[in-house]
Amino acid sequence: MVSIVYFSSATGNTRRFVEKLGFPAQRIPLRAADPFLHVDRDYVLIVPTYGGGNTRGAVPKQVIKFLNDPTNRAHCRGVISGGNTNFGTAYCLAGDIISAKLSVPHMYKFELLGTPEDVSRVHEGLSEFWSTTSPTPA
Repeated sequence: MVSIVYFSSATGNTRRFVEKLGFPAQRIPLRAADPFLHVDRDYVLIVPTYGGGNTRGAVPKQVIKFLNDPTNRAHCRGVISGGNTNFGTAYCLAGDIISAKLSVPHMYKFELLGTPEDVSRVHEGLSEFWSTTSPTPA
């Protein structure tokens, strides 16, 4: 079964993209005062890229905190990233960084809210990915 964990800033671009996919999803808290998210099943991470085109600060601090938890990190099976093509070479850099750090595939990149084609491709890709992936026991 498809499982998504995502982070979305206050603008909600990533949240709106995830909602269009129609799969179960859990959001990494935006504020430090919110309860910490612990995940006990495999998931694909969907994350925006921060930094405005700079290479530093591309991964949101909330995502770093979430992935610093060993159990959360161990259950990540792939990453999908959003970004802005105006960022140039830093477009979707957060996904590249997380993919390299966790040795998981960077499965897809989309701009801002994503297009209907992006939503369709990600929906189909996640369905196929989860049909061939065996979950890690909790």
